[in-house]
Amino acid sequence: MLLLCGAGRKRALASAARSPYIGRDKGAAKAHEAMENKMIKVGDPLPEVKFNVPGPDGAQQLSTADVFGGKTVALFAVPGAFTPTCSVKHLPSFKEKAAELKAKGVEAIACTSVNDQFVMGAWAKDQGVFGQITMLADGSGEFAKAIGLDADFSKFGMGLRSKRYSMIVKDGVVTHLNVEDGGEYKVSSAEYLLGQLS
Repeated sequence: MLLLCGAGRKRALASAARSPYIGRDKGAAKAHEAMENKMIKVGDPLPEVKFNVPGPDGAQQLSTADVFGGKTVALFAVPGAFTPTCSVKHLPSFKEKAAELKAKGVEAIACTSVNDQFVMGAWAKDQGVFGQITMLADGSGEFAKAIGLDADFSKFGMGLRSKRYSMIVKDGVVTHLNVEDGGEYKVSSAEYLLGQLS
């Protein structure tokens, strides 16, 4: 162990006080910075991925261009189908406000989650939204990871998931983006999005 005393100790303490990483892990700081840098931003195009999209007669595979190209889409993401906030508040808000969103120029509404097409299809049927909301099954989290909005829900036994957010996408480009903090449900609702489009 190196023992410092006198002037040497004072210099070491002064140096430590100037460090921006005092009290925090350097690796965690760098990881946070990297995460912020890779998260999609307003003005960015959506990455090209494939979604499995359930419908009343089965699922089909659609690309980002198929879903978002040449139109204005309100997209919202939930951590999991059938989970309480997602089923009681988030998805119903877009179902209830669909006509108002379309009156503001939204041509389609889509929901994505890191669930397979069978779960997303069952959820759409349970919520009665087939024909109103396009369900984008992101089973492996490819889309969530590509836009930097994936989240680790392992402590809840759910593994890789998507953060909760909403966005407006015009011809494949993000024009509005609202990402929730932690377990909150505030800025990703249809009501909040409508306020931004007024």
